[in-house]
Amino acid sequence: MSVEPFTPEELQARAIRVRRMITWMIIVAIVMFFAGLTSAYVVSMSGGYWVDIAVPQPFWISTAAIIASSVPAYLAVRAARSGKTGSIPVLLAATLLLGLVFTWNQFNGWKELTIKGNFLVSKVLDNKGVYGVDYTIRFQGKPLVLEDGQFYLPDDHAHVKPLNADLDEQKNTSSSFFYALTGAHLAHLFFGLVSLLVMLVMALRKRYSPADHAGLWSGVTYWHFLGVLWVYLLSFLVFVH
Repeated sequence: MSVEPFTPEELQARAIRVRRMITWMIIVAIVMFFAGLTSAYVVSMSGGYWVDIAVPQPFWISTAAIIASSVPAYLAVRAARSGKTGSIPVLLAATLLLGLVFTWNQFNGWKELTIKGNFLVSKVLDNKGVYGVDYTIRFQGKPLVLEDGQFYLPDDHAHVKPLNADLDEQKNTSSSFFYALTGAHLAHLFFGLVSLLVMLVMALRKRYSPADHAGLWSGVTYWHFLGVLWVYLLSFLVFVH
């Protein structure tokens, strides 16, 4: 009994299916990781003191950059499918440039956080921003009142019991989670930037064609996912945080 060997076309189709499956498996694993991280974040908010931190302006700029970067990335795959491979390097270069803009603004956002007293490990009273604008301290979901440098519970209308001594011992868990979420995303984005650089080199060497651009599809799909993931994280920090 003889077994017919696979044709080159069948082998290529099989390789494409395997690559796509691996891509989706990676995305699912990352989704599960961030789902666990954000769930831990919500649980941490449930008791005691919590600091609401305003999202720094650079993070909004980086959001615009990563959303915009999906456009040339999408067009690169479309160009490969239609055989217009000459435009792929330019489109990937534009995507890479916008990815670097995103990265630069992430660091600027962290710098702004540290200037206002929010560190990876810090205390609640380390905050130096404008209260009610840059940050708000809550106790069991209720915002504290700041009067003459002292914090009070909202129902302590006579300001009898200041809370600063208690707050001075509280860790700013909110700030730690802020760095954990944004830092974990940037770590995953680093691999996206490396993938874009590899794809750019491959495109310059004219390795992509309408029949064979699975690597380009995988890299761009991962990049689109990173953009969607960032929008989710930013929305989480704005509306849940």
